[in-house]
Amino acid sequence: MGTSIKNFAMTTFVATLLLTIACKGKPVQGTETVPDQRENIEKTRTMATDGQQDAQSEMVLKHYFKLKDALVATDNDKAKSAGAELAGVLRSFDTSSFSEDGQNEMGDILTNATEHAEHIAKSDIDHQRAHFKNLSKDIIDMVAITGTNAPLYEQYCPMYDSNEGGIWLSMDEDIRNPYFGNRMLKCGKVQRKIM
Repeated sequence: MGTSIKNFAMTTFVATLLLTIACKGKPVQGTETVPDQRENIEKTRTMATDGQQDAQSEMVLKHYFKLKDALVATDNDKAKSAGAELAGVLRSFDTSSFSEDGQNEMGDILTNATEHAEHIAKSDIDHQRAHFKNLSKDIIDMVAITGTNAPLYEQYCPMYDSNEGGIWLSMDEDIRNPYFGNRMLKCGKVQRKIM
C-alpha cells in the first residue's frame, strides 16, 4: 500500500513538472500586445542596457502627448509647434541599440512618423488630425517594439474619417478626443491597455 502511494505521488509530481515545463513561456491568458506583431516583438526588441532606448521612446511619447493635447484643445498653432518638436525628436532617434531587424523596422516607423509630424507642423487643424491618425499608428508600432515605462491606453473613435475611425494613445483611461476636440470630446472608447 505504501509503495502504491509513493508511485502515485511520484507520477503526479512528474506530470506536474512536465506540464510546468511545457507551459513555460506561453503568454498569460488575457494579456494583450499589438495583434499583428506578437511574434515580431521579441525578435525585434533588444533592450539597451544603458537606458538610452527607454529615454528616447519616452521622449517621443512626451512630444506625442503634447501634440495630442493641442489637438484636443483644437489649437492649431500649438499643434504646429508640437508637430515640429516631435519631428525633431523622431529624426534624432538612435536605433543602434536594436538588432538589425529592429533597426530596419524602427527606421521605417520613424521615417513615416517624422513625415506625418512634419505635415502637422505646417497644416490647418483638419489636415493635422488626418496626419495624427497615421502618426498614432506609427507610435503604437514603436511602443510595440520599445515597450513603455508606464501603462498606456489605446483609444478609438468610431466616428472619425467617414466612420472608419481613428486611434490614439493616452496616459489615462478618460477619453479626450483629439479628432473632434470639444465638438465630441468624450466620443470614443478604450480598446486596450498597453503595459
